[in-house]
Amino acid sequence: MRVLVPAVRYGLPLLLTAVGVWLLETQSEKWGGLGVMLIGTAVIVLMLNLLFRLSIKSNNERADEERAREYYDEHGRWPEGYGR
Repeated sequence: MRVLVPAVRYGLPLLLTAVGVWLLETQSEKWGGLGVMLIGTAVIVLMLNLLFRLSIKSNNERADEERAREYYDEHGRWPEGYGR
């Protein structure tokens, strides 16, 4: 699993881009359009990975905020080191 995630996250877009550039450079106009689509697909995969990672980070920050609020309700002060 540790190898699969980076392979999909970075390897797949790299492979798609390499094949797309190869098609643009070496093949006829018939296959050039496919090269452009492959490069566009690589960009989409990278953007989806970025958005997914940002979503996970946002959820973790919300959970931290909720724990800090529960601490505040219980102790009457914010936890040490929160928000730094």
